[in-house]
Amino acid sequence: MAALLLLIFVPLERLWPERAQKVWRKAFRHDVIYFFLSGTVPKLLMVIPLSMLAAAVHRLAAGGGFYGWAADLPAGVRLAAAMVVAEIGFYWGHRWSHEIPLLWRFHAIHHAAEELDWLVSTRAHPIDLVFTRLCGFVPIYVLGLARPLGSTVDWAPAVVALTGTVWGFFVHANIHWRLGWLEQIISSPGFHHRHHANDGPEVLNKNFAPLLPWVDRVFGTLYLPGHKLPVKYGTETKMAPTLAGQLFDPLGPTI
Repeated sequence: MAALLLLIFVPLERLWPERAQKVWRKAFRHDVIYFFLSGTVPKLLMVIPLSMLAAAVHRLAAGGGFYGWAADLPAGVRLAAAMVVAEIGFYWGHRWSHEIPLLWRFHAIHHAAEELDWLVSTRAHPIDLVFTRLCGFVPIYVLGLARPLGSTVDWAPAVVALTGTVWGFFVHANIHWRLGWLEQIISSPGFHHRHHANDGPEVLNKNFAPLLPWVDRVFGTLYLPGHKLPVKYGTETKMAPTLAGQLFDPLGPTI
């Protein structure tokens, strides 16, 4: 997986860079470790709560009613609904991670990156990832749009997870690609890089949606200032310089 992503994104970032920066940039070593942590630890932490929720919904679906109706929806309709519901959940999980001080302790690690590329997508505390993902996945289970305990393979949660992961690497990439009017519908590196901008209070806390910018428009946080680029990235929040400090400091009384 890592080798494939390197083969895809490093050439793209060399050919169409948003900013001139080295492949072996500042904090690259830490971000490689975060890449592997983010691919394993959150999954382990989410297994039990999602399994319990899936089992509960499966029992409710067996009784018919609303859950039976949702289970009988055409696969395409159920998948589209799951994508939109999960996106709104991810949006609010992400937004709350900025607005609630306790959650920001963990999320600030992601925003500490002063240089962006594809690898920054997985620069995140496991607790931060678990919280945001649960905000997206719990609603699709509660609404009966995901039913992994059924007799057939359920693709809805898998497609939501895969799409979010792949698109996360894309929108963090150091690529100077803009999508024109499509940026109002689907996120681009230009859209998400503005979320990481640290250019003053007027541009902070914008563009929370991972995939669908129209969700930001609905909730009043869309920010697309033409071709104006962020002056700098990062955060003013104090951050430990070591990987161990970044992982354990948010668990203590102060960050």
